Amino acid sequence: MSQDISNREDVFLLVSTFYRKVRNDNTLGPFFNTTIKNWDAHIDHLTTFWETSLFMTKTLKKKYYGNPLETHIKVDKDHNNSITELHFGIWLNLWFETLDELFKGEITENAKRRARKMGTFMYLKIFEAR
Repeated sequence: MSQDISNREDVFLLVSTFYRKVRNDNTLGPFFNTTIKNWDAHIDHLTTFWETSLFMTKTLKKKYYGNPLETHIKVDKDHNNSITELHFGIWLNLWFETLDELFKGEITENAKRRARKMGTFMYLKIFEAR
């Protein structure tokens, strides 16, 4: 039986496993592979994002500061406003699949809820920005 996400190493495993899938996905891969130039730095950045999001009450060595919405609006613009709900659906399905393969527990379920809310919010804001 899988254990729950409990530290940065777990978050790194989740994020790195997930983005391997994203990079290999026929629909998502082209967006990510043309946008991200330094995958090691990106994985570290997103590990910090998710660690901050999932462990808000913990004292962390690194905290996320950034504007993911601004970044995603720019990516959509750079790709001729072609991001659709299909992209967010695939992203969310891969996220859930990766979580279910690696972990089980309260924080894992929270990671699913946060991703679902974030995806909905991002998609609506990207659409508004057009």
